Amino acid sequence: MTTGDNRTTAPTLAIVLAAGEGTRMRSTQPKVMHKVAGRTMVGHVLDAVAGAGVTDVVVVVGPGMEALAKAVAPHPIAIQQDRRGTAHAVLAARDAIAAGAGDVLVVFGDTPLVSSETIGRLLAERRQGAAVAVLGFRPADPSPYGRFVLDADGGLARIVEAKDATEDERRIGLCNAGLMAIDGARALDLLDRVGCDNAKGEFYLTDLVAVARAAGAACRFAEAPVEELMGVNTRADLAAAEAAMQDRLRRRAMAEGTTLVAPETVFLAADTRLGRDTVVHPHVVFGPGVTVGEGVEIRAFSHLEQATVGDGAIVGPYARLRPGAELGAGAHVGNFVEIKAATLGPGAKANHLAYIGDATVGAGANIGAGTITCNYDGFGKYRTEIGAGAFIGSNTALVAPVSVGAGAIVGAGSVITETVPDESLAIGRSRQATKPGVAPAYRALRRARREGKV
Repeated sequence: MTTGDNRTTAPTLAIVLAAGEGTRMRSTQPKVMHKVAGRTMVGHVLDAVAGAGVTDVVVVVGPGMEALAKAVAPHPIAIQQDRRGTAHAVLAARDAIAAGAGDVLVVFGDTPLVSSETIGRLLAERRQGAAVAVLGFRPADPSPYGRFVLDADGGLARIVEAKDATEDERRIGLCNAGLMAIDGARALDLLDRVGCDNAKGEFYLTDLVAVARAAGAACRFAEAPVEELMGVNTRADLAAAEAAMQDRLRRRAMAEGTTLVAPETVFLAADTRLGRDTVVHPHVVFGPGVTVGEGVEIRAFSHLEQATVGDGAIVGPYARLRPGAELGAGAHVGNFVEIKAATLGPGAKANHLAYIGDATVGAGANIGAGTITCNYDGFGKYRTEIGAGAFIGSNTALVAPVSVGAGAIVGAGSVITETVPDESLAIGRSRQATKPGVAPAYRALRRARREGKV
């Protein structure tokens, strides 16, 4: 790695601060475990760090946060036993810092909107000969934030907290976002000099700028869009972050060639992948793990999660693709059809009112309305195999494990419990009994019973 002030082979170390309890969330789980666009907040931050090329990561957690430690694996954790401020949290990762790093990057687990590009700019500023670089932003209302006071050369002279700012300093619009990059060779020395002479007796990371300047070192800053620095402390903040993330994801999808007919009604997951010339109609929800090919039409009020949709397929309206659903090219899944752990081959159709679970449906097969694969007996799941070109009549129950061969036909209203060979016709229903002229007598009997005469 080549830097502006030195040459080093030491990698960047990212320290993700995630020990906050998030009491204002009123939740039993750590704040950073709450999800935005189907991914935990800390997961978004880890992705942004990785996107900036940083591979060495330590996540600082609080005591008893085993679920969080598991969620961030394989990244190691450091435990902040006592919560005594942000600088104190960074020093929970002392051993990792002491192991050597070109830069120490400090990010927060509750800022899910920060981008890889912003992290890259912050690191680049640090490498311009600075001991510390801090990320800043310009909020519409700067009053609650610490201000960046610059020196004559445009460097960062100090950070003044809002409550301590003079009238002139309060007019400064450039505010502290908290994210920081520190020269790895000086990080421990500078951090160890941060004191706790304040009302709360805590060690604040923002004091690192004053410490570095007192030691004669330069400090710099990078700016980021306000949207990216949105922290989450309450459920209302979480909703605002979700809205901002959805706007970002929708714009990205449209820029990459997908049509969203009513973008504000479509909800995407962070990892949703939509192909070119795909059209998504209003009120569609994508859960995590969905990949959609090119030229697909996803009609209104459909829900997809952990599913794959091939080129040219049609989904919906009111369709549900559950985990493990795979639609081949040109397949059709219509209204009120649910697919789970099942593959529909190219051109296969299930156009309405069907449940296809734990099944394979061959190319060009047709699944009639009301068809159900009876895949669960209360103890285990069993598979249904339907061959290419098979025709399954309406209101059929396929009791798994069972197979219907290629080109076979199953009569409407059948209950199929045995193998249907290729090109066979299977009918599994009771014989109809018709009794001419009986209807009037039946109605008379029913009226008499209702009136208590019989």
